[in-house]
Amino acid sequence: MQNSLVETLVGAAVLAVAGGFLIFAYSGTGLGAASGYEVSAKFGRVDGVSVGADVRISGIKIGAVSRLDLDPDDYSAVTYLSIRDDIRLPDDSSVRITSEGILGGQYISIEPGGSPDMIAPGGEIEYTQGSIDLIGLLGRTMFGSGEAPTGATAAPASPAPTEGVLPQ
Repeated sequence: MQNSLVETLVGAAVLAVAGGFLIFAYSGTGLGAASGYEVSAKFGRVDGVSVGADVRISGIKIGAVSRLDLDPDDYSAVTYLSIRDDIRLPDDSSVRITSEGILGGQYISIEPGGSPDMIAPGGEIEYTQGSIDLIGLLGRTMFGSGEAPTGATAAPASPAPTEGVLPQ
């Protein structure tokens, strides 16, 4: 009897610790109720950005990505940002997708403008810069572009110069 009481207490302690970890993980994801107002921004690419990603000004988190959608008219990515109520954005602000480092995650960075007019809740940030394909950029740097311009065909590679060699 004494043995099963100890096993029950140890099991309860393990369950309590696991529950504490779940609560901590949930609160750290930012998936709770979003507070603040929502603005949108259209990007050509949003690679690496997901719902819950940080929205920052000067490196300080001021909100999160609340949802992502595709505009059926021009196929651009529409990003909805939930911004804290105490932060007002000038209507000439710009927004870009940037990374925390080479291996870090992506986040949205806002550069506030200087306009006295503010973006209304539900408004749109017009000046955007989408994500950069670092792997593609690195590949083009290392191996050359390898791509022909649209509508053009690639010319065959010319042979290496044979300067100083007489034809036989």
